Amino acid sequence: MEHASPSTPRCCAKDEEEEEDDDDDDDPPDTSSDDDCLGDVFGDLAALPVEVSERRPTCLRCRRPEKVCLCPFLPAQPLDVSTCLYIVQHPAEESRVLRTVPLLAACLPPGKCNVIIGRRFNEAKNPELAKVCRDSRTLILYPGPNSQNLEELVQLPEEGDKTHNIILIDGTWSQAKNIFLKNSMLQLPQQVQLNRSLSSQYVIRTQPTNICLSTLECAAVALSILECNDIFQEVLLRPLKALCTFQLEHGAQVHHSKEHLLKNGMYDKTMPKNKRKIKRLEKLVTDRNCLLK
Repeated sequence: MEHASPSTPRCCAKDEEEEEDDDDDDDPPDTSSDDDCLGDVFGDLAALPVEVSERRPTCLRCRRPEKVCLCPFLPAQPLDVSTCLYIVQHPAEESRVLRTVPLLAACLPPGKCNVIIGRRFNEAKNPELAKVCRDSRTLILYPGPNSQNLEELVQLPEEGDKTHNIILIDGTWSQAKNIFLKNSMLQLPQQVQLNRSLSSQYVIRTQPTNICLSTLECAAVALSILECNDIFQEVLLRPLKALCTFQLEHGAQVHHSKEHLLKNGMYDKTMPKNKRKIKRLEKLVTDRNCLLK
């Protein structure tokens, strides 16, 4: 967005005042005819009919347009899970057409997939999220040096039959990083990460590396671990596979990860001038596990 220089309006106002001082004895110019002309133009524009675009009917369960409904690929009944998911979603994700969180929510019982939208969160504005973050049963899925392997964590004796809450951040990697670092309450729960070697099946959206997963994929793997049932992962990924298959059959292209493009000399975008950004891109090539350290 372009912003006018703060000095511009002041300079203009000063010049007008000086002209008024010099021409005190002159009569003001007659602009009535110009105003009438402008009024006619805007009146004609206002009289033009407004085309109201009709929104396509949307399926109430999968939140997809009815013509491309994915309900046949959802479980007949919501999965019986004890884990509660809390999706902290960047506002930009809400307007994306090909979102995975509505598909995730459609597979789970009411109250088991809670979406909180925003960039900044605090005790006063988000008391429920603050309470969840202080709960000792809560985990946050976010890779880093303080993260513990989720599969190893659930095997600890003290975890026992504990029912967990798990927080996932939904957004691009840079958005997720900003949300995590700039909200102290999100740093209260135990950090966990997924150490399984998986490749994303969300091939219609570009990922930073080959091992980066979509929010739905992360939730599917996490739930299968916490609920000790690998079938959950298969069931939750079914609508995602159907979504990608449909899009590819209707003109979408497979999106390789940035890591893949860089390694194979296929990255056709202009390289950034910022040295830190260049180092990040180089890291994708030299260290495929950089996000898990």
